[in-house]
Amino acid sequence: MKFLTLIPLFALTLFASGDYSNRRAPGFSLMDVHFQQHDPADFRGKVLLIDFMQTTCNTCQALTRTIVELRAKYGEKLAVLSIVTSPDTFDTVDKFATEYKTNWPILFDSGQVMMSYLRMTPGNLKVEFPHLFIVDRNGTIRDDFHGFEGAAELSAKIDPLLK
Repeated sequence: MKFLTLIPLFALTLFASGDYSNRRAPGFSLMDVHFQQHDPADFRGKVLLIDFMQTTCNTCQALTRTIVELRAKYGEKLAVLSIVTSPDTFDTVDKFATEYKTNWPILFDSGQVMMSYLRMTPGNLKVEFPHLFIVDRNGTIRDDFHGFEGAAELSAKIDPLLK
């Protein structure tokens, strides 16, 4: 009987998540502006936000302000890795980090990590910034979305993962 109860619950979870959710977060090691490598596996035991962004994107800037709020609310329970690709440079990222007072690494990707997270193929090279992934304590992507969501909406997705 418990099994039959879990089936509808599991089905609802699948439909509630983003297009790239409910799978193991792909591993990577990327460099930040200080030439330090960062790997999602280093954050096991914490909820991790992986944010694909561009420093010149207005929506990305709004999402960054929200992430700053969330980091203040959750502290060390919530880890964040922002990832940029070309045309962003060390200079644009350094200016962005200073202006938006980010207290997490902003990493540089040549495109391969983004391609694996967004399941891109030669026939599907579409990217919409920002794209945020919420990864649980065990390294599973629990939700993802592109565009902007406010602090309340993101908190509603993060809170259950911290229990």
